[in-house]
Amino acid sequence: MKLYFFEAGVLKSQKHFFTLNQGVGEAFDVPVPFLLIDHPKGKVLFDTGNAFETIHEKKAHWGGILAAYDPIMTEDQWCVNAIQKIGCAAEDIKYVILSHLHLDHAGCVGHFPNARYLVQRDELHFAYVPDPYMKAAYIRKDFDKEVNWYMLNGWVDDKFDLFGDGAIQIYFTPGHTPGHQSVLINLPKSGPMFFAADSCYTQENLMNGTLPGLMWNAGETVRSVQRMRFLKDTQGAAIVTGHDPEGWKAFKQAPGYYE
Repeated sequence: MKLYFFEAGVLKSQKHFFTLNQGVGEAFDVPVPFLLIDHPKGKVLFDTGNAFETIHEKKAHWGGILAAYDPIMTEDQWCVNAIQKIGCAAEDIKYVILSHLHLDHAGCVGHFPNARYLVQRDELHFAYVPDPYMKAAYIRKDFDKEVNWYMLNGWVDDKFDLFGDGAIQIYFTPGHTPGHQSVLINLPKSGPMFFAADSCYTQENLMNGTLPGLMWNAGETVRSVQRMRFLKDTQGAAIVTGHDPEGWKAFKQAPGYYE
């Protein structure tokens, strides 16, 4: 099994959107990560980054949210093109695990014709009828597509074992959104790596207990982060936070890989 890190460009933003009430107005450019896991039973994506439209027509595609998050992405960083650098085509993807359906995570839904898309049932529902303060973060034309969905059901399906061998486990991590999920990847040589996505933006959120600037439920957010700390302490899992510009530099990018 091989694990590849990719970056679908960056979001030019401000720090207080990631650390509540801290760094107000401070420029903060964050990576937009996604992963490819090459498992013996099939290739898996975790998240898909921004939509292709954000390269040339981002105002039309994203609208007013650009005032808070401005995507900067090149064509070769777009998920479908980026995976080609490791010899992978869109048709090769067997599963797409979506942490949630926000615009910088679900931008390539529908571009992997042979894939089954794993999402939390509560997340898909919330994406269609979000609370008003989070409505701009969901771009319906990105995810409202006839794809092969596979619905997970919160705590009932917690630690969902994708291939039944413990290699890729999907953890329910609500807080940022009602149906947020993360993945634990157990690598034979590199050890366990937990990919938090937006359930924990930065190391500051993880280690200092600083709340993120955007969340559906503060209590659930805190509990999800506490669970990550427990995984770190008990299993030695490396916690990969979702949008940490400094933390992201520590990881090798594709075509480099972990195994």
